[in-house]
Amino acid sequence: MNDLGGTNADEALEQLHPSYVHVVRIEAVLVMVPFLIGSLVIEGADVLPTGLAFAPLLLIAVIVIALFPLRRYRARGFAMSDDRLRVVRGVLFHADVVVPFSRVQHIDVTQGPIERLFGLATLTLHTAGTHNHSVALPGLAHEQATAMREEIRQHVKRESM
Repeated sequence: MNDLGGTNADEALEQLHPSYVHVVRIEAVLVMVPFLIGSLVIEGADVLPTGLAFAPLLLIAVIVIALFPLRRYRARGFAMSDDRLRVVRGVLFHADVVVPFSRVQHIDVTQGPIERLFGLATLTLHTAGTHNHSVALPGLAHEQATAMREEIRQHVKRESM
């Protein structure tokens, strides 16, 4: 069994870009700050005893910001072969998704503002169907994501001819 929980010994998984940990940490901070502010407001209104809302929430925030991004990074990986992309993800709920290039309808490379700050991007493969019709692979260097998009696009183009 490899670090990412996979059992396919013949297909080594690549890790995401290390800066992905920073992106996930910043996203966690942005999620936790409103909750921390809300707990301070509750304590300021003397609804609860001092520290009863803020202290436990601060502890949870530290855990979410410090530990979860690293676990999320370690639980993700991918492998691209000549005819498919395999994406492995999940800390609590593990998913191992294989997308054959012959099923790809279109491919997106997107960057949010935080990803752009770190030079990262998300590669998304869209397939026909309604359930699980797209597979996103975040945490790639922007150059790698665009190179993967072009390689997959060339394969899709060959399949359609």
